[in-house]
Amino acid sequence: MGHIIKVFKESMLSIASYVVASVDVIKEYQIEEFIKILLDSYSRGSKVIVVGAGRSGLIGRAFAMRLMHLGFNVYVLGDTIVPSLRPNDLMIAISGSGRTKLVITVAEAAKSVGAKVIALTTYINSPLAKIADMIVEVPGRTKISEQNDYYLRQLMGIYEPLAPLGTLFEVTTMVMLDAVVAELMVRLGKTEEDLKKLHANIEI
Repeated sequence: MGHIIKVFKESMLSIASYVVASVDVIKEYQIEEFIKILLDSYSRGSKVIVVGAGRSGLIGRAFAMRLMHLGFNVYVLGDTIVPSLRPNDLMIAISGSGRTKLVITVAEAAKSVGAKVIALTTYINSPLAKIADMIVEVPGRTKISEQNDYYLRQLMGIYEPLAPLGTLFEVTTMVMLDAVVAELMVRLGKTEEDLKKLHANIEI
């Protein structure tokens, strides 16, 4: 049992350290542009559709929920109530590898109708990144781990068994998007009480 707890603690500390270190890796100008595009969508009342597959999709849902709390006209691809996209609408596509076929396909469809696509990915030369109007680079090992990932992880003290597959990308993306929400709250003059007013009130 002691061995299990030891690995558990090492994993939590390693992942947390990686997220902290990522603050200096994430490009502030990309975050600023991302926020400005979101604010523009908010002011226009444009639709925002979030897409991701697997765990990235779950993180996208969490972000979409917070955007809804802020008053955005937001949807998650795959839900039955997703409306059609129009020019000036926005798609936020999340894929660490930038190669997820589902995400690429819907991003291409969004572009074809004149919507703007923002890619959250680790790889700026990936198929998704090449489609996107703008990219937010999120550091983190993904399932298509490359040599550069390996050296970065070694420097930051991360080893595969402690953060398997896409964990580092997914956790870093989650924290980054929550930080984006905090910035949006300030710029929109929203308080936690404002968010609570839009929170579901029929939960059991």
